[in-house]
Amino acid sequence: MAKDTEKIPKQLPINQETLDIIVANVIPTSKYFEVRFDHLEQRVDQMQGNIKDFRADVDNRFNESRAEMNSRFNESKEEMNNRFNESKEEMNNRFEQADKRLDEFKNDVTQRFEEARKDVNQRFEQVDKRFEQVDKRFEQVDQRLEQIVVSIDRLTDKLDYRDHDQRSFTMRMFSISILISFLGVLGVFLKIFKVV
Repeated sequence: MAKDTEKIPKQLPINQETLDIIVANVIPTSKYFEVRFDHLEQRVDQMQGNIKDFRADVDNRFNESRAEMNSRFNESKEEMNNRFNESKEEMNNRFEQADKRLDEFKNDVTQRFEEARKDVNQRFEQVDKRFEQVDKRFEQVDQRLEQIVVSIDRLTDKLDYRDHDQRSFTMRMFSISILISFLGVLGVFLKIFKVV
């Protein structure tokens, strides 16, 4: 029953005319294809234009970003160069100040050494003068000692001569005193024996 209720389509007679109508209705005409191809071509052209615009936009953006990056790099490079130049100038100034200080220190040390050398030379000259004075004094002492030695030799000679004279005088006196004593003893003996 269900089959009964289904509609069975009417069958049309297929002839050349019907076939042409079906083909004409089902298969589009070449004009349709031309319109479709034109539309497709327009869309492709539009897409190519969009791609060119996109490409140009991307190129512009890349160029802008590249230019911006280059300008930033140039600015940072200039800033770094300025900083390096400033630090280089500051370092050069500090090195110049250090060189000046070292030169001043060197000059000061040289001056001090020169003053010390002059002072030492003056002191050595004074010491040399003192040694010369001491040498002169020793020469004077040597001369005086020689004079003293000569005087002692003279005195010794005088004393020897005096001793010799004195001995002979003493011997004479001793002889005389012994003689007087002998005479005194003899006188005492003579008195004791009543000879006188």
